[in-house]
Amino acid sequence: DAVPRGLWVTETCRGERWSMAFNEKNAAVAMFTPGSSIPPLFPEGLNGLEVCRAAEGIKSWNFEEASMALAAVNSALNTEERVRALHAEDSMDRYYTQGLDFKGKTVGLIGHLNGPPEMRREAKEVYIIERSPQEGDYPDPACDLLLPRCDIVIITGSTLINKTLPHLLDLCRDAYTILTGPSVPLCPALLEHGIDRIAGMVVTDAEGMKSSVLSGQRGSP
Repeated sequence: DAVPRGLWVTETCRGERWSMAFNEKNAAVAMFTPGSSIPPLFPEGLNGLEVCRAAEGIKSWNFEEASMALAAVNSALNTEERVRALHAEDSMDRYYTQGLDFKGKTVGLIGHLNGPPEMRREAKEVYIIERSPQEGDYPDPACDLLLPRCDIVIITGSTLINKTLPHLLDLCRDAYTILTGPSVPLCPALLEHGIDRIAGMVVTDAEGMKSSVLSGQRGSP
């Protein structure tokens, strides 16, 4: 119900790392998550669908379809106009951990996220839990053991695509939780489900972003 009616998906594209969707007014991205073993809900793709209809693709177990569906939803929700309507202009340029006290805290990062220097300097422990772990990361099954120990948990928005977010929130229900990244829809209703802070991205240069997506840029676009 949070996705407004009257907007239609006019274009979609993806690169190695990011999916992107356009409507008549705006554009947005979501992380591209591989996985197409299950047939898509919309075999003809999302182009031409009303955004509120395309949003149903987020439920898809075809992760590539779910990635594009989330980008479509973000094209409707992650806009400068909507940020102003939510009276959130003062938070537009804030880092997603601004104001948090990390001193002596145990922090969990779901996804290989870049935190502020003070987090690693001041926290008692920082666990990075990753589906594709790098050196020093824990593999994602470790979340069941590690997250209940955490005081602060920072979760990548791509967990909306791979459907792991509900379980992660259950594991860290006693922690302060942040859902962050370009995939995150700026939807206050998320705060009713055990999330304390959301931090997403508004695309202000659609063509520049499209070029970046198609070039296969890694990291945040």
